[in-house]
Amino acid sequence: MTQLEDLLAAWVPRQRWFAGKGLPVEALRIESAHTVLDRSDSGGPELRILVVAVSQRGETARYQVLLGLRPGTTLDADLAHAAMGVCAAPGRGSGPGSATVVAYDAAHDAELTSHLLARIAADDGAGPVGFRRIGGAPVRTGLRSIAMTAEQSNTTLVFGEEYVLKIFRRLWPGKNPDLELTTELAGSRHVAPAHGWIEAGVRADGAVPEQRGTGPAPAEGADPRPRPGPAVPTTLAMLQRYLRSATDGWVLAATSVRDLYGSPGAAPEEAGGDFSGEAARLGAATASVHRALARALPTDVLAPDDVRLLAAAMERRLDLAVVDVPELRPYAAPLRAAFQAFADLDDPLPVQRVHGDYHLGQVVRTDTGWILLDFEGEPAAPVEERRRLSSPLRDVAGMLRSFDYAARHQLIGHIDEEALAGPARAWAQLNRDAFSAGYEDSGGVAPEKHQVVLRAFEYDKAVYEVLYEARNRPAWLRVPLDSIAALAAG
Repeated sequence: MTQLEDLLAAWVPRQRWFAGKGLPVEALRIESAHTVLDRSDSGGPELRILVVAVSQRGETARYQVLLGLRPGTTLDADLAHAAMGVCAAPGRGSGPGSATVVAYDAAHDAELTSHLLARIAADDGAGPVGFRRIGGAPVRTGLRSIAMTAEQSNTTLVFGEEYVLKIFRRLWPGKNPDLELTTELAGSRHVAPAHGWIEAGVRADGAVPEQRGTGPAPAEGADPRPRPGPAVPTTLAMLQRYLRSATDGWVLAATSVRDLYGSPGAAPEEAGGDFSGEAARLGAATASVHRALARALPTDVLAPDDVRLLAAAMERRLDLAVVDVPELRPYAAPLRAAFQAFADLDDPLPVQRVHGDYHLGQVVRTDTGWILLDFEGEPAAPVEERRRLSSPLRDVAGMLRSFDYAARHQLIGHIDEEALAGPARAWAQLNRDAFSAGYEDSGGVAPEKHQVVLRAFEYDKAVYEVLYEARNRPAWLRVPLDSIAALAAG
């Protein structure tokens, strides 16, 4: 009979949040399994939190799976889309008389996810999984959840119109920066407050000691792979306030671009959906959050030698990207020149905690203004790397790249693509300028006075985008490539 790990080996790599797309899966194992609910004795469902270790190219990545199990071989119609398959009931043997269950993604089962909310409300820290509530305010229970379907690296559940529970899929040992920074920014009108979180111990791979000098060599046949290290308390999910009046920043920007494309001959500031005022207000909100982070958490200044190391890391990423995506090769020279100009700076570089993965999809517009979301940084990077101090211009560069994306992605396959290329560039430039002005006017670093730094971060982000699109959305690859070409020409 099929085993659960076999189902997971086929199901996990197909998920939107799986970071190893395009690479063969060498092995998958369930590293830990935590039972949240078990009603199997009465023929009811089970809910387990799994930490699944996936090996690719000799490296191990860990993912969280909310596993639902129900007896039998089929699911009700409303859950059928979440099915992984039929397998032997895990933990009950695999003989001829073993039970058969349907395994599925429990994030889509409101009956089961309600127990996650209830345990957070109870501030239930007993057992290997901790459910924590923040502050003295009660958490309302009895709400049904809906899993959001938008593309993202995590899974978000909306409970009524009260809460959102972000389930972190790619797991790195330690406290997730999203939880850390959101709690540090409590009280900011540009951040949705956190109400609680879920955590459990997750193992990290310990490095195999490097053999040096006259020390003994590894025994013949010894396993050279990293060995699991101790379990570290790790954030599995975070509960935040649901923003009822929120509209996604990407949606607002895309609507503005559509209005422009539907108004032949109109300048971006004259089209019905002019976005520049909102871009300026978003720049001001970004500066406000950066100032709050600098007040709440440590800051530092990078010496020129450290800046050179940062620039060298950018060049290494470029070298790897050129190998993986040959279409990037014609632009390697101007990219490398920008990184070298960054390395040649003699001025110290102020650094602090930043958002780390900032773009229009990470902000929402509400009745009270712009709200910044998702402070976890780049999910593919280890937590220690995401917690590293950086220039706030890194976030500015990410948002400027996002304006380019908003303008250019709608040109793919458009019947008037050639005619609209000019308006697209004008829209992006108008909103880039408005955002930068709003940011500077509200106390942020003046982007125009730090063009060498800003351009290096923009190019570095564009290189990341090229790799991402090549692996996940090949039809979109031309978006960052066209932007790189335009930036190089400018």
